[in-house]
Amino acid sequence: MPTITIPAALDSLATIRDYVEREVPVAFRNQAATVMLVAEELLVNVFSYAYPEGFAGSAEVNLTIIDDEGEDKLLFTVKDWGAPFNPFEEAPVPDLTLNVEARPIGGLGVFLIRQVSEKQTYAYVDGANRIDIVFKKKAEG
Repeated sequence: MPTITIPAALDSLATIRDYVEREVPVAFRNQAATVMLVAEELLVNVFSYAYPEGFAGSAEVNLTIIDDEGEDKLLFTVKDWGAPFNPFEEAPVPDLTLNVEARPIGGLGVFLIRQVSEKQTYAYVDGANRIDIVFKKKAEG
């Protein structure tokens, strides 16, 4: 599946929606909405925080099928060249016991990503943040 590079701007979400709808393989089609939700959560953070104000950054996105111990899984990758940030270690853990109005901002998107995906990894390599999200195939129904 092709990799696409998009400007780090909220306007790019429409391009990502089109990409996910077009590129999610048939075997994972029942998870397209979940993949899109994860894509939006990750990319809005990249667009909002990865680059200094006024800097025209970009993000790279890819979907691919991987073999994990004989089982096909869907790998969604986001890469950016902004400041190093591991959301899985640095984002705050949300206090779900508080009502929405009382909760501080931050961490809920990472919590959500962990709930809907099988595996999440982060690496900072060669000046780039790379986040990999793995989805198991879900049974229809």
